[in-house]
Amino acid sequence: MIALSSTEQALVTLLNWLGSEGYYFITPTPLTHQRIWARRLNESAKDLRDIFGWNLPFSLNLLPSDILSLLQQAEVLLPVDGQYRSAIRVSSIDGQLFLHSAFPTTAENAIFFGPDTYRFVNFIRQQLRIHELGTGLRLLDVGCGSGAGGLMAVQCCPQATLTMLDINPVALRYTAINANSIAQPIKLVLSDCLAQATHHFDLIISNPPYLHDDFARVYRHGGDGLGRALSVRIVSEALNHLAIDGRLLLYTGVAIVDGHDYFLEEMRALLPYAEYEWHYEEIDPDVFGEELERPIYSQAERIAAVGLSVKKRRPYY
Repeated sequence: MIALSSTEQALVTLLNWLGSEGYYFITPTPLTHQRIWARRLNESAKDLRDIFGWNLPFSLNLLPSDILSLLQQAEVLLPVDGQYRSAIRVSSIDGQLFLHSAFPTTAENAIFFGPDTYRFVNFIRQQLRIHELGTGLRLLDVGCGSGAGGLMAVQCCPQATLTMLDINPVALRYTAINANSIAQPIKLVLSDCLAQATHHFDLIISNPPYLHDDFARVYRHGGDGLGRALSVRIVSEALNHLAIDGRLLLYTGVAIVDGHDYFLEEMRALLPYAEYEWHYEEIDPDVFGEELERPIYSQAERIAAVGLSVKKRRPYY
């Protein structure tokens, strides 16, 4: 297991306590979260979901003293008008709890978690049901964020080794906390895309940011091409790190312009069928529709959530 600081261990203990209390929270879109805040304007938290899910202000007497001590030790109590807010949020996937950034996720190094995370995990599971990968595999999660993708994927791959890679040190910290809470051994790598990846892998997964962000925040900005450049780069670099018969599973978003999917066109040029077997699908035809109101998206019809599955073929001799 990854060695943790006392601050990080306090958050592991918090996750385990929330699990023992039956805590359960499904994180919605930012717009939905904002609507709930507006609906509950000036309300204080009434339960654990309000504190660690909806991030409402709360009175200290709502939590046991030992849990308050953990929050103070972890430095995640934010004073707000005589009360406090949690600087972290906790979400559920199939009984597992994941620590990530509090709402709103506006900081440069924020760790995003939401409906895309659930679609990403479901995409991984669907593909792993279709394609048996065996045991003792080497798994890599590129841009791991909270670690939810890799930590859920490894449950489908017995005896696999899991490497978690991200350009954001805070993401690696949160991933380490989430992995320790379920006793999952991992290796952490600080890297811009796969620049620091040194091995070949049997399964590479990635859910990169895919929007165009005016502030180029790392958790949100997907680069040029209305946010698709980062996804193209990850695919290109991942191909060099795929073992024979290895698979790449990429979940991303694509701005559709005048009916054209330019990401798909780039994949056709990048993935010759002689070397790769691949499948591409639209998982959700219309996500983050509010982005279409921004001038940068004035030519886009919609933003589609898509899944790309790539298998590296054995060479013919």
